[in-house]
Amino acid sequence: MLKDLFQSPDYFHIDDLLTEEHLMVRDAVRQWVKKEVSPIIEDACQHATFPSHIIKGLGELGCFGPTIPQEYGGGGMDHIAYGLMMQELERGDSGIRSTASVQGSLVMYPIFTFGSEEQKRKYLPKLASGEWMGCFGLTEPDFGSNPSGMITHFKDAGDHVILNGSKMWISNAPFAQIAVVWAKDDEGAIRGIIVERGMEGFTTPETKGKWSLRASATGELVFDNVKVPKENILPNVKGLKGPLSCLSSARYGIAWGVTGAAMDCYDTALRYAKERIQFDKPIGGFQLTQKKLAEMITEITKAQLMNWRLGVLKNEGKATPAQISMAKRNACEIASNIAREARRILGGMGITGEFPIMRHMMNLESVITYEGTHEIHLLITGQDITGLDAFH
Repeated sequence: MLKDLFQSPDYFHIDDLLTEEHLMVRDAVRQWVKKEVSPIIEDACQHATFPSHIIKGLGELGCFGPTIPQEYGGGGMDHIAYGLMMQELERGDSGIRSTASVQGSLVMYPIFTFGSEEQKRKYLPKLASGEWMGCFGLTEPDFGSNPSGMITHFKDAGDHVILNGSKMWISNAPFAQIAVVWAKDDEGAIRGIIVERGMEGFTTPETKGKWSLRASATGELVFDNVKVPKENILPNVKGLKGPLSCLSSARYGIAWGVTGAAMDCYDTALRYAKERIQFDKPIGGFQLTQKKLAEMITEITKAQLMNWRLGVLKNEGKATPAQISMAKRNACEIASNIAREARRILGGMGITGEFPIMRHMMNLESVITYEGTHEIHLLITGQDITGLDAFH
């Protein structure tokens, strides 16, 4: 593997907007990615294996639930620190960022926000350290963009409930100790319920044959008359508000994350364009190559500024789900375009594992679809600005 020579593009001096703590957190994750992720990630992707040995390091770095209060094992950090962590992890690989995103935004966040004190004390410290890993069960085989149609359900059976149904495209499912599952109760209300590995009738078959997120473990959650204690139901939320608020938290992290992938593709292409000689000069000296690189850094800078501003709004409690949707959609689009253009600058070398670009490009095909598809996010913005619902 080539040495990780990544240098972060910062065309508008956005570092000046960050606190000392932000810079410290970001630089710590950046160095960890260079040391622990970059040397092994191409091989992990080629063999479609999740490098589970990195979980301990992610926990020690505080990448699991960094915004969760320290009393529950979290980092007690702000949302910009969280965003910067996700940016650096996805600069390494989308699959690694997905692992951390799911743990923090989709498992720890709902337990902290909607769980009982007992649930918080039982699960959050173990999840924060990485001793336990979690997954998030919302998407079903027939219900992706329309989660309200879910058919996974549970029936009251005294001191416990009986859970039936299935979920698919679940990151971390094959190895997670717990799953935060969204299912309908006897009255048809959507509830969150914590299902633990080892409960009879609960299985997590792995999804094989992916061309994207190959270093991330994806699977199904299958519930066949699973007996779950009633104390595992999240007491403080009913309806779609629960899972959708989790998705807002995850989408926020994705906006930062994919910007990191775009930064890596740009940095790789820029370095290559300065060194690759054709027609007696570096290809970076040709107008068409400069056009590509200039457009890349422009879009990255716009995304960086949008993410930073969104982080400020989130810290102030003012960020709306629609603003988060816009940032997620924008960042995914620019990252996908930048990966494609960067691959072209590298020519044939761009498709090899010697460089990270093709891996990023394939990963981004998943990220542009999950946590709300590209088109759904467009309609969320459309609904927000017109007041008219295009979903029905």
